[in-house]
Amino acid sequence: MGQTYDHLSLRERVELEILHAAGHSVRRIARHLGRCASTVSRELRRNARTTKQWHGRYAGERAHALALRRRRWDARFKLARQPALRILVGQSLAMGHSPEQIAGRLAHEQGRPVISPESIYRFVYHRSAQKDHWHRLLPRRKSRRGRLGRQGGSPASFILHRLGLAHRPPAASSRHEAGHWEADLMGFSRYGQYVLVLHERRSRLLLVDRLPNKTAAAVLEQMHRRLRSLPEALRRSLTFDNGTEFALHYRLGLPTFFCDPHAPWQKGGIENAIGRLRRSLPRKTDLALVCEEELSRLVEAYNTTPRKCLAFLTPAEVFSQTINPVALQP
Repeated sequence: MGQTYDHLSLRERVELEILHAAGHSVRRIARHLGRCASTVSRELRRNARTTKQWHGRYAGERAHALALRRRRWDARFKLARQPALRILVGQSLAMGHSPEQIAGRLAHEQGRPVISPESIYRFVYHRSAQKDHWHRLLPRRKSRRGRLGRQGGSPASFILHRLGLAHRPPAASSRHEAGHWEADLMGFSRYGQYVLVLHERRSRLLLVDRLPNKTAAAVLEQMHRRLRSLPEALRRSLTFDNGTEFALHYRLGLPTFFCDPHAPWQKGGIENAIGRLRRSLPRKTDLALVCEEELSRLVEAYNTTPRKCLAFLTPAEVFSQTINPVALQP
Protein backbone atom coordinates (compact mmCIF):
# COMPACT_ATOMS: atom_id res chain seq x y z
CA MET A 1 0.00 0.00 0.00
CA GLY A 2 1.37 3.43 0.93
CA GLN A 3 2.52 5.41 -2.07
CA THR A 4 2.03 2.62 -4.63
CA TYR A 5 -1.59 1.78 -3.79
CA ASP A 6 -4.25 2.63 -6.38
CA HIS A 7 -7.98 2.44 -5.77
CA LEU A 8 -9.94 -0.02 -7.87
CA SER A 9 -11.27 1.56 -11.03
CA LEU A 10 -14.79 1.25 -12.42
CA ARG A 11 -13.51 -1.11 -15.13
CA GLU A 12 -11.89 -3.37 -12.55
CA ARG A 13 -15.04 -3.48 -10.45
CA VAL A 14 -17.18 -4.42 -13.47
CA GLU A 15 -14.73 -7.22 -14.33
CA LEU A 16 -14.79 -8.36 -10.71
CA GLU A 17 -18.60 -8.51 -10.87
CA ILE A 18 -18.55 -10.67 -14.01
CA LEU A 19 -15.89 -13.05 -12.69
CA HIS A 20 -17.52 -13.33 -9.27
CA ALA A 21 -20.93 -14.07 -10.83
CA ALA A 22 -19.25 -16.78 -12.92
CA GLY A 23 -18.11 -18.50 -9.74
CA HIS A 24 -14.38 -17.83 -9.91
CA SER A 25 -12.41 -17.87 -6.67
CA VAL A 26 -11.05 -14.77 -5.00
CA ARG A 27 -7.45 -15.70 -5.83
CA ARG A 28 -8.24 -16.34 -9.49
CA ILE A 29 -10.04 -12.99 -9.76
CA ALA A 30 -7.08 -11.29 -8.09
CA ARG A 31 -4.63 -12.82 -10.59
CA HIS A 32 -6.80 -11.70 -13.48
CA LEU A 33 -6.97 -8.11 -12.17
CA GLY A 34 -3.33 -8.01 -11.09
CA ARG A 35 -4.35 -7.29 -7.52
CA CYS A 36 -3.79 -8.86 -4.11
CA ALA A 37 -6.34 -11.43 -3.04
CA SER A 38 -6.93 -9.39 0.13
CA THR A 39 -7.93 -6.41 -2.03
CA VAL A 40 -10.57 -8.45 -3.86
CA SER A 41 -11.80 -10.05 -0.64
CA ARG A 42 -12.12 -6.67 1.09
CA GLU A 43 -13.92 -5.21 -1.94
CA LEU A 44 -16.52 -7.99 -1.95
CA ARG A 45 -16.96 -7.75 1.80
CA ARG A 46 -17.43 -3.98 1.90
CA ASN A 47 -19.57 -3.39 -1.19
CA ALA A 48 -21.83 -6.44 -1.27
CA ARG A 49 -23.44 -6.13 2.14
CA THR A 50 -27.13 -6.84 2.42
CA THR A 51 -29.34 -3.81 3.11
CA LYS A 52 -33.08 -3.14 3.06
CA GLN A 53 -32.80 -2.02 -0.56
CA TRP A 54 -30.07 -4.46 -1.62
CA HIS A 55 -29.97 -8.24 -1.36
CA GLY A 56 -26.21 -8.65 -1.24
CA ARG A 57 -25.14 -9.45 -4.82
CA TYR A 58 -21.97 -7.62 -5.84
CA ALA A 59 -22.52 -5.05 -8.62
CA GLY A 60 -19.54 -3.17 -10.06
CA GLU A 61 -21.22 0.17 -10.82
CA ARG A 62 -22.98 0.26 -7.45
CA ALA A 63 -19.74 -0.67 -5.67
CA HIS A 64 -17.87 2.13 -7.44
CA ALA A 65 -20.52 4.67 -6.45
CA LEU A 66 -20.37 3.47 -2.85
CA ALA A 67 -16.57 3.75 -2.83
CA LEU A 68 -16.64 7.32 -4.18
CA ARG A 69 -19.27 8.33 -1.63
CA ARG A 70 -17.25 6.72 1.16
CA ARG A 71 -14.11 8.59 0.13
CA ARG A 72 -15.97 11.92 0.12
CA TRP A 73 -17.59 11.17 3.47
CA ASP A 74 -14.43 9.87 5.16
CA ALA A 75 -12.52 13.00 4.14
CA ARG A 76 -14.34 14.89 6.88
CA PHE A 77 -13.48 12.41 9.58
CA LYS A 78 -9.88 11.38 9.00
CA LEU A 79 -8.81 14.06 11.46
CA ALA A 80 -11.54 12.97 13.88
CA ARG A 81 -10.20 9.42 13.81
CA GLN A 82 -6.56 10.47 14.28
CA PRO A 83 -6.23 12.80 17.31
CA ALA A 84 -2.44 13.24 16.96
CA LEU A 85 -2.79 14.34 13.34
CA ARG A 86 -5.72 16.61 14.26
CA ILE A 87 -3.64 18.35 16.93
CA LEU A 88 -0.73 18.79 14.49
CA VAL A 89 -3.00 20.23 11.80
CA GLY A 90 -4.70 22.53 14.32
CA GLN A 91 -1.33 23.85 15.53
CA SER A 92 -0.17 24.49 11.96
CA LEU A 93 -3.42 26.30 11.13
CA ALA A 94 -2.98 28.44 14.24
CA MET A 95 0.51 29.34 12.98
CA GLY A 96 -1.05 30.70 9.78
CA HIS A 97 -0.25 27.81 7.43
CA SER A 98 -2.82 26.93 4.79
CA PRO A 99 -4.20 23.39 4.32
CA GLU A 100 -2.11 23.01 1.15
CA GLN A 101 1.05 24.00 2.99
CA ILE A 102 0.29 21.63 5.85
CA ALA A 103 -0.45 18.67 3.57
CA GLY A 104 2.54 19.38 1.35
CA ARG A 105 5.00 19.85 4.19
CA LEU A 106 3.86 16.63 5.90
CA ALA A 107 4.33 14.73 2.64
CA HIS A 108 7.75 16.38 2.17
CA GLU A 109 8.88 15.44 5.69
CA GLN A 110 7.50 11.89 5.79
CA GLY A 111 8.12 10.94 2.17
CA ARG A 112 4.50 9.95 1.54
CA PRO A 113 1.06 11.58 1.42
CA VAL A 114 -0.36 11.92 4.93
CA ILE A 115 -3.52 13.94 4.36
CA SER A 116 -4.94 15.95 1.48
CA PRO A 117 -5.78 19.67 1.63
CA GLU A 118 -9.38 18.79 0.75
CA SER A 119 -9.65 16.53 3.79
CA ILE A 120 -8.52 19.40 6.00
CA TYR A 121 -10.99 21.84 4.41
CA ARG A 122 -13.88 19.42 4.74
CA PHE A 123 -13.12 18.71 8.38
CA VAL A 124 -12.74 22.43 9.13
CA TYR A 125 -16.05 23.41 7.55
CA HIS A 126 -17.82 20.37 8.99
CA ARG A 127 -16.67 21.37 12.49
CA SER A 128 -17.58 25.00 11.79
CA ALA A 129 -21.10 23.87 10.93
CA GLN A 130 -21.20 22.27 14.39
CA LYS A 131 -20.42 25.73 15.87
CA ASP A 132 -16.78 24.88 16.63
CA HIS A 133 -15.65 27.72 14.31
CA TRP A 134 -12.57 25.96 12.93
CA HIS A 135 -12.76 28.28 9.89
CA ARG A 136 -11.33 31.04 12.09
CA LEU A 137 -8.01 29.16 12.00
CA LEU A 138 -7.89 29.31 8.19
CA PRO A 139 -5.67 31.97 6.60
CA ARG A 140 -8.64 33.97 5.27
CA ARG A 141 -11.01 33.06 8.13
CA LYS A 142 -13.89 32.76 5.65
CA SER A 143 -17.07 31.18 6.97
CA ARG A 144 -17.83 29.70 3.55
CA ARG A 145 -15.85 28.61 0.53
CA GLY A 146 -15.60 30.59 -2.71
CA ARG A 147 -14.69 34.13 -3.67
CA LEU A 148 -16.57 37.40 -3.80
CA GLY A 149 -16.14 39.91 -6.61
CA ARG A 150 -15.79 43.68 -6.29
CA GLN A 151 -16.15 46.52 -8.75
CA GLY A 152 -14.99 50.13 -8.74
CA GLY A 153 -13.26 52.86 -10.71
CA SER A 154 -9.64 52.85 -11.85
CA PRO A 155 -7.20 55.80 -12.09
CA ALA A 156 -5.16 54.05 -14.81
CA SER A 157 -5.78 56.82 -17.35
CA PHE A 158 -4.12 59.39 -15.03
CA ILE A 159 -0.76 57.53 -14.76
CA LEU A 160 1.87 58.93 -17.14
CA HIS A 161 4.11 56.60 -19.17
CA ARG A 162 2.04 53.62 -18.11
CA LEU A 163 2.85 50.27 -19.78
CA GLY A 164 0.61 47.24 -19.43
CA LEU A 165 1.72 43.70 -18.71
CA ALA A 166 1.73 42.89 -22.43
CA HIS A 167 5.04 44.79 -22.56
CA ARG A 168 6.64 42.90 -19.68
CA PRO A 169 9.47 40.55 -20.75
CA PRO A 170 8.66 36.83 -20.85
CA ALA A 171 11.37 36.10 -18.25
CA ALA A 172 9.46 38.18 -15.70
CA SER A 173 6.11 36.60 -16.51
CA SER A 174 7.50 33.06 -16.32
CA ARG A 175 9.28 33.63 -12.96
CA HIS A 176 12.43 31.97 -14.32
CA GLU A 177 14.66 34.99 -13.76
CA ALA A 178 15.42 36.68 -10.43
CA GLY A 179 15.10 40.44 -9.99
CA HIS A 180 11.52 41.01 -11.14
CA TRP A 181 9.43 42.53 -8.36
CA GLU A 182 5.83 43.39 -7.56
CA ALA A 183 4.94 46.36 -5.34
CA ASP A 184 1.86 47.40 -3.41
CA LEU A 185 0.79 49.26 -0.27
CA MET A 186 -0.84 47.94 2.87
CA GLY A 187 -3.09 50.51 4.49
CA PHE A 188 -4.56 50.54 7.99
CA SER A 189 -7.69 52.06 9.46
CA ARG A 190 -5.83 54.84 11.30
CA TYR A 191 -5.08 57.83 9.11
CA GLY A 192 -1.61 57.98 7.54
CA GLN A 193 -0.50 54.43 8.40
CA TYR A 194 0.94 52.54 5.43
CA VAL A 195 3.69 50.08 4.61
CA LEU A 196 5.34 49.47 1.25
CA VAL A 197 5.48 45.81 0.26
CA LEU A 198 7.91 44.45 -2.35
CA HIS A 199 7.64 40.86 -3.56
CA GLU A 200 10.29 39.09 -5.67
CA ARG A 201 8.47 37.03 -8.29
CA ARG A 202 10.89 34.10 -8.61
CA SER A 203 11.62 33.31 -4.96
CA ARG A 204 8.46 34.93 -3.48
CA LEU A 205 10.71 36.78 -1.03
CA LEU A 206 9.03 39.68 0.80
CA LEU A 207 10.40 43.08 1.83
CA VAL A 208 8.35 45.52 3.93
CA ASP A 209 9.06 49.18 4.82
CA ARG A 210 7.04 51.79 6.72
CA LEU A 211 5.85 54.90 4.92
CA PRO A 212 5.18 58.38 6.39
CA ASN A 213 2.21 58.72 4.01
CA LYS A 214 0.98 57.34 0.69
CA THR A 215 1.91 60.25 -1.56
CA ALA A 216 3.65 59.38 -4.81
CA ALA A 217 6.78 61.24 -3.66
CA ALA A 218 7.04 59.32 -0.37
CA VAL A 219 6.50 55.98 -2.12
CA LEU A 220 9.08 56.85 -4.78
CA GLU A 221 11.67 57.81 -2.14
CA GLN A 222 11.18 54.58 -0.17
CA MET A 223 11.37 52.43 -3.30
CA HIS A 224 14.56 54.25 -4.32
CA ARG A 225 16.07 53.61 -0.89
CA ARG A 226 15.18 49.93 -0.90
CA LEU A 227 16.16 49.24 -4.51
CA ARG A 228 19.53 50.99 -4.15
CA SER A 229 20.47 48.40 -1.52
CA LEU A 230 20.05 45.58 -4.06
CA PRO A 231 22.59 44.51 -6.70
CA GLU A 232 21.83 45.66 -10.22
CA ALA A 233 21.03 42.07 -11.25
CA LEU A 234 18.15 42.15 -8.78
CA ARG A 235 16.62 45.34 -10.21
CA ARG A 236 15.16 44.18 -13.50
CA SER A 237 11.51 45.32 -13.35
CA LEU A 238 8.62 46.36 -11.11
CA THR A 239 4.93 45.57 -11.50
CA PHE A 240 2.20 47.68 -9.85
CA ASP A 241 -1.53 47.98 -9.68
CA ASN A 242 -3.12 51.24 -10.85
CA GLY A 243 -2.94 53.19 -7.61
CA THR A 244 -1.93 56.85 -7.91
CA GLU A 245 0.74 56.31 -5.23
CA PHE A 246 2.84 54.78 -8.04
CA ALA A 247 2.33 57.72 -10.40
CA LEU A 248 6.08 58.64 -10.30
CA HIS A 249 7.17 55.14 -11.31
CA TYR A 250 9.06 56.43 -14.38
CA ARG A 251 11.63 58.10 -12.08
CA LEU A 252 12.84 54.78 -10.70
CA GLY A 253 15.23 54.15 -13.57
CA LEU A 254 14.07 50.60 -14.34
CA PRO A 255 11.25 49.08 -16.41
CA THR A 256 7.84 49.36 -14.78
CA PHE A 257 4.55 47.71 -15.74
CA PHE A 258 0.93 47.93 -14.60
CA CYS A 259 -1.89 45.44 -14.27
CA ASP A 260 -5.07 45.87 -16.25
CA PRO A 261 -7.82 47.77 -14.42
CA HIS A 262 -9.78 45.58 -11.99
CA ALA A 263 -7.32 42.71 -12.45
CA PRO A 264 -5.23 42.48 -9.23
CA TRP A 265 -4.87 38.74 -9.84
CA GLN A 266 -2.29 39.65 -12.51
CA LYS A 267 0.10 40.35 -9.63
CA GLY A 268 -1.21 37.48 -7.58
CA GLY A 269 2.07 36.86 -5.77
CA ILE A 270 1.99 40.09 -3.80
CA GLU A 271 -1.78 39.92 -3.31
CA ASN A 272 -1.27 36.53 -1.70
CA ALA A 273 1.63 37.86 0.40
CA ILE A 274 -0.42 40.79 1.70
CA GLY A 275 -3.27 38.44 2.52
CA ARG A 276 -0.87 36.38 4.61
CA LEU A 277 0.46 39.47 6.41
CA ARG A 278 -3.12 40.52 7.16
CA ARG A 279 -3.48 37.47 9.41
CA SER A 280 -1.12 39.15 11.89
CA LEU A 281 -1.64 42.76 10.79
CA PRO A 282 -5.38 43.23 10.16
CA ARG A 283 -6.60 46.59 8.93
CA LYS A 284 -7.69 47.65 12.42
CA THR A 285 -4.09 47.33 13.72
CA ASP A 286 -2.53 50.49 15.14
CA LEU A 287 0.78 50.44 13.26
CA ALA A 288 2.31 52.90 15.73
CA LEU A 289 2.18 50.19 18.39
CA VAL A 290 4.03 47.68 16.19
CA CYS A 291 7.77 48.02 16.77
CA GLU A 292 10.39 47.42 14.08
CA GLU A 293 11.43 44.13 15.70
CA GLU A 294 7.86 42.83 15.57
CA LEU A 295 7.42 43.89 11.94
CA SER A 296 10.71 42.23 11.02
CA ARG A 297 9.64 39.06 12.83
CA LEU A 298 6.40 38.90 10.84
CA VAL A 299 8.26 39.33 7.56
CA GLU A 300 10.77 36.68 8.58
CA ALA A 301 7.92 34.30 9.43
CA TYR A 302 6.55 34.80 5.91
CA ASN A 303 9.95 34.25 4.30
CA THR A 304 10.51 31.03 6.27
CA THR A 305 7.11 29.47 5.60
CA PRO A 306 7.11 26.52 3.13
CA ARG A 307 5.28 27.16 -0.13
CA LYS A 308 3.66 24.67 -2.48
CA CYS A 309 4.77 26.69 -5.52
CA LEU A 310 8.39 26.26 -4.33
CA ALA A 311 8.10 22.47 -3.84
CA PHE A 312 7.50 23.25 -0.15
CA LEU A 313 10.78 25.05 0.28
CA THR A 314 10.69 28.50 1.87
CA PRO A 315 11.21 31.79 0.00
CA ALA A 316 14.37 32.39 2.05
CA GLU A 317 15.74 28.96 1.06
CA VAL A 318 15.09 29.55 -2.64
CA PHE A 319 16.45 33.09 -2.48
CA SER A 320 19.62 31.99 -0.69
CA GLN A 321 20.40 29.43 -3.38
CA THR A 322 21.29 32.14 -5.88
CA ILE A 323 21.58 35.44 -4.02
CA ASN A 324 23.89 36.72 -1.31
CA PRO A 325 21.73 37.44 1.78
CA VAL A 326 23.81 40.58 2.43
CA ALA A 327 22.01 42.16 -0.50
CA LEU A 328 18.82 42.21 1.55
CA GLN A 329 20.15 44.61 4.15
CA PRO A 330 18.40 48.00 3.84
